[in-house]
Amino acid sequence: MSTPAPRHPREVLLGAQAGAVCLPACDHYAGVEARMRKSLALQAEWSARDGVCQFDVTLDCEDGAPVGGEAEHAALVVELVRALDWTAPVPPRVGVRVHPVDHPAFESDIASIVSAVGTRLTHLMVPKVESVADVARAAAALDAAGAAALPLHVLIESPAAVHRAFEIAAHPRVASLSFGLMDFVSAHGGAIPAAAMTIRGQFEHPLVRRAKLEIASAAHAHGKVPSHSVVTEFRDRDAVRHAAERAASEFGYTRMWSIHPDQIEPIIAAFRPRPDAVEQAAEIIARAAAADWAPISHQGHVHDRASFRYFWQVLERAYASGVALPETVRGYFP
Repeated sequence: MSTPAPRHPREVLLGAQAGAVCLPACDHYAGVEARMRKSLALQAEWSARDGVCQFDVTLDCEDGAPVGGEAEHAALVVELVRALDWTAPVPPRVGVRVHPVDHPAFESDIASIVSAVGTRLTHLMVPKVESVADVARAAAALDAAGAAALPLHVLIESPAAVHRAFEIAAHPRVASLSFGLMDFVSAHGGAIPAAAMTIRGQFEHPLVRRAKLEIASAAHAHGKVPSHSVVTEFRDRDAVRHAAERAASEFGYTRMWSIHPDQIEPIIAAFRPRPDAVEQAAEIIARAAAADWAPISHQGHVHDRASFRYFWQVLERAYASGVALPETVRGYFP
């Protein structure tokens, strides 16, 4: 009788969570043609260098298209996506932010972009989502455009949307929830000071903190990815990294927006597991696998499948962010 092949840690440890969404730690937004081209070229350069795509590029129609020039901007997005090297060893990861579902340009965005290149896109970002009904409307539009498999990312930007975050996250087409800081503050009619939009104030004002936590909790409850809001102080790399570290360690975010190429590396570095954490995780997973996933003792601590799950996820995040993995666990990854 042949010995059954060892089961993969993801299958053993995650169970129903094995289908949880996993995305690169940085989502880079660009809406001006020169910046869109530069961002796509930078992604290709990094992917060729690292052998893994460390950040998504989201081409922005909502803020990128001039008023009255929405159709021309959508056509440009299609042109840029079609021109990418889809035969590269590491394929591009490109999404598009369309206009809100109640905007006159929403339907034309879907018709122009999704019908043409929807099978190439990794996601469609829908801004200003207020309810599950908005998600359903976006999903129906994608289905009609022949993109029934295209995941939706949604942007939560109002107090009412935060209140409904768990319902929105539960929708099967939603892969990620993002927090729209500036619109959220503006939605309070001056009751939240402008300082709450700064790199420090957004982590201190109680209403903003609560919104961040609700969105992260809703995403994790349904196996989706919580994506943190932008930092407008884009030239201060240390400040960007500090904000990303707080978003990850204090608020449970696993992804963050970038709005300038200088922000990409600090964001990825902040979300990347530390080398000592990767080494520890590799040791524990290797020993657990050798014990057929029975409890083990490691450096004076007992570990079982609950902690094995945590350490496996450390390795998954390390791989996704380009960290070189120890040989003991390298074979678990492509």
